[in-house]
Amino acid sequence: MSPSGAELFRQIKSRITEVDPADVREQMNNGAVVVDVREAEELQSGKLPGAKHVPRGYLESRIEGAVPDHSQHVVLYCASGNRSAYAARTLIEDLGYEHVESMRGGITLWKDRGYELEVPRTLTSEQRERYSRHLLLPEVGAEGQQKLLDAKVLLLGAGGLGSPAALYLAAAGVGTLGIVDSDEVDMSNLQRQVIHSTDRIGVSKVDSAEQTISALNPDVNVVKHQVRLDASNIVEILPDYDIVIDGLDNFPTRYLLNDASVRLRIPVVSAAILGFEGQLSVFKPYEGPCYRCLFPVPPPAELAPSCGANGVLGVLPGTMGLLQATEVVKLILDEGEPLIGRLLMYDALAARFTEVKVRRDPQCPICSRDPEAISDDELGVFPDYEAFCAGAH
Repeated sequence: MSPSGAELFRQIKSRITEVDPADVREQMNNGAVVVDVREAEELQSGKLPGAKHVPRGYLESRIEGAVPDHSQHVVLYCASGNRSAYAARTLIEDLGYEHVESMRGGITLWKDRGYELEVPRTLTSEQRERYSRHLLLPEVGAEGQQKLLDAKVLLLGAGGLGSPAALYLAAAGVGTLGIVDSDEVDMSNLQRQVIHSTDRIGVSKVDSAEQTISALNPDVNVVKHQVRLDASNIVEILPDYDIVIDGLDNFPTRYLLNDASVRLRIPVVSAAILGFEGQLSVFKPYEGPCYRCLFPVPPPAELAPSCGANGVLGVLPGTMGLLQATEVVKLILDEGEPLIGRLLMYDALAARFTEVKVRRDPQCPICSRDPEAISDDELGVFPDYEAFCAGAH
């Protein structure tokens, strides 16, 4: 005869280790990973500080993402200690974790003791539906989606690269998108700048981009900078953002951006396109090379003509802009391997990606300096990059 539910539960508890909430508080300070196995809606009343969330129903598929090291000390908890006991048995007997405990009494006993709670910010019902496919990903989930909603990303240009990047970052729920562009929509833009439309010819690009983004996702706050980025305004604009997307089309401003972003320690996701080819890299100050490490001096004009002079395949900015958006999301979530110290080159005609390593230049005039040695007075003083680029030719 099969055992009753109560008998089965007693058997399970006899095969796991239970720990008192008082001990869990100490273990949290000694490196234990605390995992909440309750359902998402139960988190609204609070959770243990720093606890990771892996619902019991998704334990087998998601615990590796939360606790990849099977030798790590893991403490599970639920509302009363029952579900966490079953979950502990699963981790030990089925998944091979070596040091797993269940918190006795669950969060109910924790609250009764008056211990501290972390009340997480919660998504609205509309947001849970809109971002439901993100919530299914253990690398994103509700916590990651909140990071996206809190993020502030600056797009330099609402053109070929900025258009697809802005659309997909808006759709992903990046909460603030700043757009720097002084131009108006022109008929020739529409072959590749998909954030604009025919009926907006003559409208400023920042206004046109705002209309499209707001229609796509009202969660997104669009900050418009209808200016040309230069030495007089770059230090005023950049500090309000976490990450910059470089969609610029001229070398002087790219060198200026690199100088400012390194000083301010703001990562830049940079892409360039021409004809049928594109390239992409992530310049994260002091964790990898900067733009000047890659291009100590600008190439001759004949080797780097503008898209206006030589043309560009209309779909190519879409490919490279979406790769930029992907790198931005990875940086926000702190997931995966961003293209730091790597240059990705794309040949559309051959459908081929090529990657090369890029190292920091120990003699780089920009990123080799000790950041603490840069004074506040020096922060907004930049070389004449127009003359620098002209001199290189």
